[in-house]
Amino acid sequence: MQRAHAVTFRFAEPHDAAVIRAIEFEAGLRFVSVGMTGIADAPPMPLELVERKIAAREIIVAVEADQTCVGFVMFEPQPARFYVQELDVLTTHAGRRIGAALIEQVAQLARARGAMQLTLSTYREVPWNAPYYRRLGFRDIESAELDAALIARREAHIARGLDESKRVFMRRDLA
Repeated sequence: MQRAHAVTFRFAEPHDAAVIRAIEFEAGLRFVSVGMTGIADAPPMPLELVERKIAAREIIVAVEADQTCVGFVMFEPQPARFYVQELDVLTTHAGRRIGAALIEQVAQLARARGAMQLTLSTYREVPWNAPYYRRLGFRDIESAELDAALIARREAHIARGLDESKRVFMRRDLA
């Protein structure tokens, strides 16, 4: 893993699970500012899920020199692509390009494993969601372009109560 702006990147370890959940919860609080209190009120991911993703080496963390975790990206390797499930950085560390560097870590890993695309689903209008990912080279995927796996993911989002009319799937092709 690499280093950027006094932050290094590594696969998450079991002792990171609680702080990953705390970072996710803190990041969710930002949604109050855009009237999405349901997200802010939601509990963090179940500990068992985080532990399973850590064991599978599907979470990369950003850590400061003192090993304090300040952000993470959670992803799911798929046959031809990696699906970015969650990207969160502490608000105290926003604006330092840590999120962009975490996405680049996943892109490098995906390329190394022969995957040529990153995909994700996010809120269309929230400034730190789709507009942010567009700046990182992602483009919107039109509904007609969704494959069976992304359609299934959309259905799972709806089953969890997410308003898919406000969300968009996005992809970034990897050279």
